[in-house]
Amino acid sequence: MRRRTTAAQERERRAEYEIELAREVQRKLLPQNPPPLATLDYGGLSVPARVVGGDYYDFLELAPGHLGLVLADVSGKGFPAALLMANLQATLRSQFRLATQDLPGILQSVNSLFQENSEPGRYATLFVAHYDDVQRRLSYVNCGHNPPLLVHSNGDVELLKPTATVLGLFSHWDCTVTEVRLGSGDALVMYTDGVTEAENGNGEEFGVQRLLDVLRSNADMPASVLLNRAVSAVESFRAGEQEDDMTLVIAMS
Repeated sequence: MRRRTTAAQERERRAEYEIELAREVQRKLLPQNPPPLATLDYGGLSVPARVVGGDYYDFLELAPGHLGLVLADVSGKGFPAALLMANLQATLRSQFRLATQDLPGILQSVNSLFQENSEPGRYATLFVAHYDDVQRRLSYVNCGHNPPLLVHSNGDVELLKPTATVLGLFSHWDCTVTEVRLGSGDALVMYTDGVTEAENGNGEEFGVQRLLDVLRSNADMPASVLLNRAVSAVESFRAGEQEDDMTLVIAMS
């Protein structure tokens, strides 16, 4: 009996170690040293619902003064979603330096590879953009993702709506690139549905308006502080355990 207990304990310790290792590996897949920009203060924060999750954000230096911003949400939760997320991230990183030249072509290739490497019915929503630090120009493609919020300094809110369908479901896939300009004092908020669909005890969702309220009440704060306050607001609002991965990217011009 003692030997069996020892063996069981050893298996449990090994499982705990592997879980913690998986958590650390996924954490390190997120951007560690975002390239500094002259006109943009930005950052991201991701809180998985389980040990690992299917949300993903990234900041990619395409060239001096040119930044790639990525936010994705892979269908499902836990380890299966995390593995697909890692596959999607690797595919994007391997090709994204050509984004300034041919963003639609890159995403068509990413869609094909993602479809080939995942089971039928699995997909990812994706918002991907190229920011020009000199021109303050954001060129983006929204692949079926929640529309990011572009909050202008005068209070107007612009929704960066989908310009393509999700990745992974269709072999024939195309997209449209749209451009917006970030003026001084504007803020871009990218989020996954784990933020806005968090529910309180009455079944009421956190929603976009509460997210905007947090942004407006902390408009003078740096992006890093604003990210933490937004996540804290969601966690305070939510009743019960976290049901979905929650990821935010905030960029302030």
